[in-house]
Amino acid sequence: MLEVHRLTKCFSGIPAVDHVSFSVRPGEILGYLGPNGAGKSTTVKMLTGLLEPTSGRIAFHGRDVREDLRGFQRRIGYVPEEPYLYTHLSGREHLQLAGRLRGLPRRLLEPKMDELLHLAGLWEDRHSMLAGYSKGMRQKILLLAALLHDPELLILDEPFSGLDVGAAMILRSLLRGLAGRGKMLLYSSHVLETVEKLCHNVLILNRGRVVAHDSVAGLRELMSESSLEAVFAHVTQAEDTDAAARRMLAVVAVC
Repeated sequence: MLEVHRLTKCFSGIPAVDHVSFSVRPGEILGYLGPNGAGKSTTVKMLTGLLEPTSGRIAFHGRDVREDLRGFQRRIGYVPEEPYLYTHLSGREHLQLAGRLRGLPRRLLEPKMDELLHLAGLWEDRHSMLAGYSKGMRQKILLLAALLHDPELLILDEPFSGLDVGAAMILRSLLRGLAGRGKMLLYSSHVLETVEKLCHNVLILNRGRVVAHDSVAGLRELMSESSLEAVFAHVTQAEDTDAAARRMLAVVAVC
């Protein structure tokens, strides 16, 4: 189990993440939501070891991850929001690099990697440089690299970005299948419709603080709202979207 207790990150004394606590159990997909600037990506970077927390504790199976950060990182898969890739490498070379960094032996890595490239529809482009890949193709490479070593915990930051409808449907089924195998998934996204369909529980951040944390059904019942989108608007105090659109239309129409 992943346990996060009072996690805090300050920049110049200002908290970007403010005493955030949650857990992710085996078989659970936790939706991690919030408006822009709420602290989602900062949380993800602390979980993956890319940022040092100002305070708080991250534990994996009861052990503080700082006791063996490298060991923890070997047990997680991470799909970042921005596709940071070695664009001078081919898709296949990037997966080879990712697999070797994870310590996968060649006899296991080579056939596994090639089969995944086939299944993701990237086989014909496996020797093409990533610089020439479309956004959706790059996203597939990121996902495959995160899954190669069969991680216990998968941390996903906008994983559907750039994927076409077919690829997105496959990914949704894949994530459900991973949860069904007892994997833990933290899924950060702005796409509330997908979160509502996919996640068991949802945590909503606003200005670095947790403003809601429950199952989707529990939040809808608690807030007397009909959808996760309505709950999100309620707890983040989002402005009336129709009114905002009308104001923009009025400004655009000025000649």
